[in-house]
Amino acid sequence: MRIKSALAAAAVLTLAAACGGGGGESSSSPGAPVKLDFLSLAWQKESVAANKQIVDEWNKANPGIQVTYVQGSWDNVNDQLVTQFAGGTAPDVIHNDSPALAGFASDGYLLDLGAKLPAELKSDIPQTAWDTVTFDGGKGEQGVYGVPFLQESQVIIANKKLLDDSGVRVPAAGDPWTWDEFSAAAKKMTKGGTFGVAWPMKSPVNKTLNLALNFGGTFFQTAGGKTTVKVGPEEREVLQRIHDQLYKDKSADPAALGQGTADPLPAFYKGKFALLPTGVYLRQQVAEQAPDGFEWVTLPAPKGTSAQQGAVSQTLSIAQESEHPDEAMKFISFFLNGANQAKLAKGDWLLPTSQTAAADPAMTTKENGWDVATASAKDLVVAPFLKVNGFDEWKSKVATPALQEYFADKITLDQAATKLVEDGNKVLERYQR
Repeated sequence: MRIKSALAAAAVLTLAAACGGGGGESSSSPGAPVKLDFLSLAWQKESVAANKQIVDEWNKANPGIQVTYVQGSWDNVNDQLVTQFAGGTAPDVIHNDSPALAGFASDGYLLDLGAKLPAELKSDIPQTAWDTVTFDGGKGEQGVYGVPFLQESQVIIANKKLLDDSGVRVPAAGDPWTWDEFSAAAKKMTKGGTFGVAWPMKSPVNKTLNLALNFGGTFFQTAGGKTTVKVGPEEREVLQRIHDQLYKDKSADPAALGQGTADPLPAFYKGKFALLPTGVYLRQQVAEQAPDGFEWVTLPAPKGTSAQQGAVSQTLSIAQESEHPDEAMKFISFFLNGANQAKLAKGDWLLPTSQTAAADPAMTTKENGWDVATASAKDLVVAPFLKVNGFDEWKSKVATPALQEYFADKITLDQAATKLVEDGNKVLERYQR
């Protein structure tokens, strides 16, 4: 999920102090309410309001179980949690994302929720979402270490006028462009100083690896208990196609290459390019900031041999040390029921995992592309690379610089593949000793 690096402005409380004694406070006397701390990483105004509203509703309806909302930040949550887990001051209910759960689960800091999940909650969320939170808990046994509730997919945001004027087939939910159609459309829209597409590749790894699943590209393989990097034909497909748009077709705007996700938007509004492949959440910024009269539409991401994309989930977990795990699960079940997930998804401009929430009219309206965004959730599958021990270091130290060089046309795809595999395996080796 997005790591909101610019969000330090959201008044971040020092979690250790805010969560006080951690693990929930014991009732000071018989009959006193159970007290739970809930660490939330919500940051957008609408999302924070939705989170606090749901907590307030719970507290009014459940005087015997009172929940304290604690504001955290994506910027430093995992460092804070390491300190809190070690010091016995972790909050009872913890908001995070699925990749972060693996390490905390294997270290014994998170509760295996498998036996505590209510049937209604479990059945409302598809197995593909549960797969994102299922990890080895350190004893060689798989457990469920969070409840997945929001996910992100890749879509294409398009300038409606440029799209319509091009005369190309407009893809719809369930009928996306193939990658060949996508490339042809981008070429057709490239004319008169306008490019067909922009690929902001300052942080290229998650975008390209998630889309690589279109062709079955996993980038990692495990045999005999050992995981290694692989960059075969399946992994190369999306990388090559994006590179071709930049340097062969010249349909991709080179000015966007070194930019972050939202950086190309001013040029997009000015008609400098027609198509922007991006995460579903960026629709909010376009809806709120696009100039008057600018028309845009949301299109599904292109498909290869399948339309599959890698999924990362936002999650709620329970600390192993919580003194009130049953009460914590009751709160999570309420917080993540269908109606509430729809509110949370709307506030964060992401996709609810709840099938009930996905059917909510707010999630299926054509306004701001919610119908296309919500439909894309069916293509999300667990991203295999996010379960690889050492992936974060491989991503930051090996894959990011190698892919940046490749997309800047400074090295060939063969050279990039060699770096990804050889340097990557050296990193993974340290995690498998």
